[in-house]
Amino acid sequence: MPHSKDVAALEALGGALPENPSDSAEILALLDDIGSPATVATTGGRYFGFVIGGALPAAMAANWLTGIWDQNAALSVMSPVAAKIEEIVSEWVLDLLDLPQASAFGFVTGTTMANFSALAAARTALLARNGCSG
Repeated sequence: MPHSKDVAALEALGGALPENPSDSAEILALLDDIGSPATVATTGGRYFGFVIGGALPAAMAANWLTGIWDQNAALSVMSPVAAKIEEIVSEWVLDLLDLPQASAFGFVTGTTMANFSALAAARTALLARNGCSG
């Protein structure tokens, strides 16, 4: 848990919206100087707090790298590396869940889309089971 003085220092991040652009290096330095001490360590295998962390350092570094790449895996032509990694992860997840390798698989953009996709799949399965078309 961060020290109370580090949490109080977060006030330095506020203020009025700047009229002009800011120097990127200065903003990153400010975020590091003020923000880093007020963080809660959630990476690593020994974090037992809320279900928000627990990432291994290698996974976190891979996440940073993919963020820097700023790729879209929708089509291979848009990003061959992103599409290939998505293909590999799809195969691994199917294997981990002991699902047929021919199963349909896809990644979503976030929790809202994941919930929507799950509800749509469940509705389709329920309607098919009852002899209805949806």
